[in-house]
Parts: sequence; structure tokens; C-alpha cells
Amino acid sequence: MKNRIRKIVLLLPALLALACMPGLAQDVAGVVALATSAAMADPAPRPAPWGAREGRTLFPHNWVRGYTDFSFAPPHNEPDLGRCSPSSTVIKSAGGASSTCNAYARYLLSGYLELQPFGKTFARHAFVFFTPTFSFGNNVPQFKYTASMAGIAFERAVGLGIELPRNFEFRVTQHQVDWLGKYNHNAGLADLGTAGPYGLYTTIGARWYFGGYGRSQ
Repeated sequence: MKNRIRKIVLLLPALLALACMPGLAQDVAGVVALATSAAMADPAPRPAPWGAREGRTLFPHNWVRGYTDFSFAPPHNEPDLGRCSPSSTVIKSAGGASSTCNAYARYLLSGYLELQPFGKTFARHAFVFFTPTFSFGNNVPQFKYTASMAGIAFERAVGLGIELPRNFEFRVTQHQVDWLGKYNHNAGLADLGTAGPYGLYTTIGARWYFGGYGRSQ
């Protein structure tokens, strides 16, 4: 009898240890789950309230960005580059469909390029930009419509920008137009001799982004 009691006494700690193991496993699992939930709940580090994300001192991630665009104008919708007289009387005098002044574009090839090469110090808020537009075509409204890709003009804007708080930018822009091909010289009786769309100018201005567009994200 004493031997049986002794065996039972010796077995009790082992049984208690086995009984406690599931509970301990659940506690460990609960602690791991809580730690994981806390880690997932922690928000990611917020970017700077304004300006580009800081990165390498030179050429950080996405320091070159922009887009390209190619557009086609259907007949009777050609962009008027302001070089040729729109008067039908003048056009007829210049030869009508044979007029040598036919600066009405069928195609526009354009784009936007932005360079922000610095990733640290206040210089990271500065960027330069370039906006080129090439015009192609050979059309005389009401007289001639073609699919020609003849070069007409190269319009461009270049400038310097500075990012400011609250989605604002400060920009200095210089705009210019260079005529291509025969438009480097007088193009006939209907030629107005103009400097191109908006001509040569420089502007100082501010830009504001909103609604998730551009730098407002």
C-alpha cells in the first residue's frame, strides 16, 4: 500500500506538468499574436510633410521623371500655330490649296521631363523641368488636308522650380519657339511672320496641387 501511495505521489508532478503544457502553449501563442498585431498596427514612418523623400545625396530614387504624349488632330481640327493668315481671301491670293504657308498641324509630339538630382539638404526641394512640343503637318483649312509629317515648329519651356509647404511650388519658366524647315524664312503671301505660339517670354509663378494630383500625394 505504501509503495502504491509513493508511486502516486511521484506521478502527480508529472501529470500536473503535462496538464499545464497546453495552457503554456496557448499563453505563448497569445503573446506572439499580440506582438504580431502590435507590429502590424504600428503605422509606417510618415514621409516628410513636404518635399521629396530624402535619399542619397546625389541622384536619389526617381530623380528623373516625366511623360511623353503623341496627339493626332482630325481634319478640320488642326492646331493653328499663328504663322499663316486665316483669311480665306489672303489664302486664295496665296494660291489656295497651293499656298506655301500651311502651318496647321496634324500631329503633336510633346512631353514633360523633370530632374531633381539632390536627395539631402534644402537643395532636395529644387528641380529643373523641360516641356518640348513638336508640331508636324501640311494643311490649309478649307482648302487642303493631308497626312503629312512635315516639320513646322519646336516649342519648348524650360525652368527652375522649388517645392514649398502645403503642395505649393515656386517656378521660373522661359518659353520659346523655333520654326522648322521652310518656316525659318518667309513662307509666302499668307505668312504673318509671327514668333509662334505665345512667342518668347519668361514668367515667375506659383503652382498649387490638390486632390491627390502631382506632389499633393
